[in-house]
Amino acid sequence: MTRPRLRAPGARLLIVEDDPGILEMIAWHFERENFEVRSTSDGEEGLLLARETRPDLVLLDWMLPGQSGIDICARLRAHPGTRTIPVIMLTARTDERDRIRGFEAGVDDYVTKPFSPRELIARCKAVLRRASPALNGASLAYADLQMDVDNYRVKRNGRTLSLGPKEFHLLRHFMENPGRVFSRERLLSAVWGSEVEIGVRTVDVHIRRLRLTLNQGGGRDLIRTVRSGGYSLDIDA
Repeated sequence: MTRPRLRAPGARLLIVEDDPGILEMIAWHFERENFEVRSTSDGEEGLLLARETRPDLVLLDWMLPGQSGIDICARLRAHPGTRTIPVIMLTARTDERDRIRGFEAGVDDYVTKPFSPRELIARCKAVLRRASPALNGASLAYADLQMDVDNYRVKRNGRTLSLGPKEFHLLRHFMENPGRVFSRERLLSAVWGSEVEIGVRTVDVHIRRLRLTLNQGGGRDLIRTVRSGGYSLDIDA
């Protein structure tokens, strides 16, 4: 069963765990910490969710029905869309050989069952800090833009801007990756996730809305359009 995705603006977490009690407990604690949580008990569905939603972190149980968490991790690492997502393995195994197998498959860290939820959250935040410095705090800044991630507020040169949810998430994605060019398909995947019925031209519509809002008051256009490439947040646009 897949839990509905929350609308909190924290880091995106995918939990793949077949024990319903452990899954619910983990999800509850991370939701309290303002994480966006999706979860599943099935490894194949976990792979699909990871490719569709691009989470910031995957919590992966070693013992899954059908195939092991090690196999799932190896498949995440083999796919170009998920190979850089950090993975923390949840396991009751303590043998050194098992840990080596996990690290060779691409696991970033281990948490041994039974575990303290506080320790698990701390380990996850540590991995996120190493993987994505933009997630370290509750604010982002670029040029004269400031974003309060926790409170969904954006200011430009001190003036508060009113953004819709998709424009906010588009801008957040750009501010986490300044200067990087993203194709429409990549933006569609990062912001819309599994809403597969949405066409790529929808990205153009929301980019246009985002531009209009950012440039109110005659501000410099910070969004660069790259012919046949996509869009980027670029002060030299």
